[in-house]
Amino acid sequence: MALVTGSDGKARCFGGQPGKEFYADYHDNEWGIPVHDDQQLFEMLILEGAQAGLSWETVLRKREGYRAAFHGFDVARVAAMSDAELEVLREDEGIIRNRLKIYSTRKNAIAFIAMQDEFGSFDAWLWDHVDGEPIVNRPRSFADAPAATPLSDTISKALKKRGMSFVGSTIIYAYLQATGVVNDHVQGCCCYPD
Repeated sequence: MALVTGSDGKARCFGGQPGKEFYADYHDNEWGIPVHDDQQLFEMLILEGAQAGLSWETVLRKREGYRAAFHGFDVARVAAMSDAELEVLREDEGIIRNRLKIYSTRKNAIAFIAMQDEFGSFDAWLWDHVDGEPIVNRPRSFADAPAATPLSDTISKALKKRGMSFVGSTIIYAYLQATGVVNDHVQGCCCYPD
């Protein structure tokens, strides 16, 4: 996939076309930037899982709906949601209304809290996999970025073992890119690491 030149003249891995400025903003100000805040890490884990079978653009367009539905991704409040509350969300057009994905949000919140309790923070557990430093790949094109790696395989297996769902290796690799554990901005991109 070639770089996209936005209406602002910047070359990007994705985003920037007219009507998709929100996507360019996500690319420039979030994707590939290291995240160490557990609430943000939880939000991205849920959103990446929601993407399964869909486009990331679709999920980003529904992000505010997710924030409203899931208490601003307050992990304790999500873990405490009742079946009745989750069932109501199946009618919420602001989110992806897949029952398994909705219920996995609570399930993943419970496992996330257990990991916070065990490791002090989810951030500490996640970033320990890369010794606290992002992996910078410098791909020549977006097509050169992998869909999964041994790292995403390891993290995926660990999360599944702890009871999470919608955390397959491909989803987790996208999560690692989104949270800056991996930087896959391509050569020529305005955000390419110097």
